[in-house]
Amino acid sequence: MTVFDALDRPPHLLLVDDDDRIRELLKRYLAQAGARVSAAADAAGARRLLDAMDFDLLILDVMMPVEDGFSLAERVRRVSKVPIVLLTARGMPEDRIRGLSIGADDYVAKPFEPAELALRINAILRRTASSREAPEVVTFGAFSFNTARGELQRDGAAVRLTEAEATMLRILAARPGEVITREELAKRTGAGLERSVDVQVTRLRRKMETDPRAPVFLQTVRGVGYRLAAD
Repeated sequence: MTVFDALDRPPHLLLVDDDDRIRELLKRYLAQAGARVSAAADAAGARRLLDAMDFDLLILDVMMPVEDGFSLAERVRRVSKVPIVLLTARGMPEDRIRGLSIGADDYVAKPFEPAELALRINAILRRTASSREAPEVVTFGAFSFNTARGELQRDGAAVRLTEAEATMLRILAARPGEVITREELAKRTGAGLERSVDVQVTRLRRKMETDPRAPVFLQTVRGVGYRLAAD
């Protein structure tokens, strides 16, 4: 059962709900529908995940102890444009207005059908994907990379890349600052094995980093994948 077709990869969703039963039910359903799902039981746990990983969309329960979903959504919206769906048992119009005024993209009242939530999420991802274009030129330090031509320059001088290296850098540069999983990189580069991804990253670092063992631009996110730290 594949519901999520808005992106050319499985979307990474963050689900935050203090109800263990609902959280596990939704996590299982959304994963079966084709998403990668990370979950947290409260706002503190969600912030830890947000600090460590990038997400395509957040699903936040409003009625949580200590810090509710409204507050968490406000914090996120100050620093990020990531889409947010609010879940709540409170279906009052003023609550919906508050959620949308914070910057939430949708507001779903409990009880709801998981299938409906999945379709709503996919619709939001389609809208955001269509409005987000990959930058043609990405700069980082003394380097610039033309994503269309696959050309890397350092201070205006060409840096030779193999086709495999250019493909890898093109994928990372299309979403600068965002963590791309090793699994996705393996699939999209045709490397097949995640170990092959690591080899290509090592080769790129030799051409891009002053000290490849302490990379500044092509960063490792332990246990997840890699990201390009662009200007």
